Amino acid sequence: MGSYEAVVGEKHHAAAKWVATCMVGGVIVGVSLLGLYSGSGGPLGLWKSKRKNKKPIRVYMDGCFDMMHYGHCNALRQARALGDQLVVGVVSDAEIIANKGPPVTPLHERLVMVNAVKWVDEVINEAPYAITEEFMKKLFDEYKIDYIIHGDDPCVLPDGTDAYAHAKKAGRYKQIKRTEGVSSTDIVGRMLLCVRERSVTENSNHASLQRQFSSNGHSQKFEDGVSANGTRISHFLPTSRRIVQFSNGRGPGPDARIVYIDGAFDLFHAGHVEILRLARDLGDFLLVGIHTDQTVSATRGSHRPIMNLHERSLSVLACRYVDEVIIGAPWEVSKDMITTFDISLVVHGTVAENNDFQKEQCNPYAVPISMGIFKVLESTLDITTTTIIRRIVSNHEAYQKRNAKKGESEKKYYEGKTHVSGD
Repeated sequence: MGSYEAVVGEKHHAAAKWVATCMVGGVIVGVSLLGLYSGSGGPLGLWKSKRKNKKPIRVYMDGCFDMMHYGHCNALRQARALGDQLVVGVVSDAEIIANKGPPVTPLHERLVMVNAVKWVDEVINEAPYAITEEFMKKLFDEYKIDYIIHGDDPCVLPDGTDAYAHAKKAGRYKQIKRTEGVSSTDIVGRMLLCVRERSVTENSNHASLQRQFSSNGHSQKFEDGVSANGTRISHFLPTSRRIVQFSNGRGPGPDARIVYIDGAFDLFHAGHVEILRLARDLGDFLLVGIHTDQTVSATRGSHRPIMNLHERSLSVLACRYVDEVIIGAPWEVSKDMITTFDISLVVHGTVAENNDFQKEQCNPYAVPISMGIFKVLESTLDITTTTIIRRIVSNHEAYQKRNAKKGESEKKYYEGKTHVSGD
């Protein structure tokens, strides 16, 4: 019986050894096969490597970005959606003067505005107005640009030629849809109409100004486009989709320090951007209150605002320093509002249209002041909406000539060229 048990034991031991060998071998083979498909040399590894090392698509868009509005911002949003990184060229003052006429906002202010747009990754200072072969080569070689983007409206040089002809010929041009309902020309017209001086000369020029700057190129009846006091009414029709496109789509964290700032933010400019930047630096989440058109009219005059509530809201939402807006915020910051939005700090800039609020009987910031959560921020730029309006009014003849010049260039373009595919 002893020898039999020994033989059986040896057989069991040999069988167990064989199973173990197979199992170890299977593990080794399995690991080897896994390495073949997921290691650096395998198909899966190569796929992962390619995904990881895939070159980002870089797109370029240029512009004057003069009196920057939500239409500009929407164009940049659309351009960014066509690639992974958006590089923006801001045309120099000299180039704008040579091709269009004097800009309303100087280069340094336009750079502040473009850099603040949340869809912009990189900015090229003093870009040329036209995409020349030399500059296009620089974009491709130095800035690694894949595509040059422009809107579906023509960009015409003084001689009537297409500013993007070289990019189209190279097959590196892509087009986006222009935002309807707004243009810098239209905004200039709104200002010239609403702030005209009540003199015989100005009143006699009113009809011609209305014809020149109405959005459809001819004078409009009172009920169709101009209010009783002469203010040009916007034709912008807001949709929830557009608001969502501009929104960050996220709220504050559970322990976030929420900073609140409010205002009209009419003709959104570099001064607005800088005070929003300073406000955002004081907390984790910046909530911006946009006053209603009625509130702005009551506090700034019947000719204000130039831009309506939803236009102003979109411009503010496009700013990278802003996390959320209240569309139609109340004039007074109440205790209920502070509690509802969990506001930690309320701020106001030193440069504003009206800074006498603390002397007024109905101080809109009385509650946050009493709670010890109000702070006045030193504005870095001495610019207000009135500043922009004065620039226009003081030099409106130059802007009239600029628009006439633009019209002549476009006329030459349409007369001398047929549309290129994709225009």
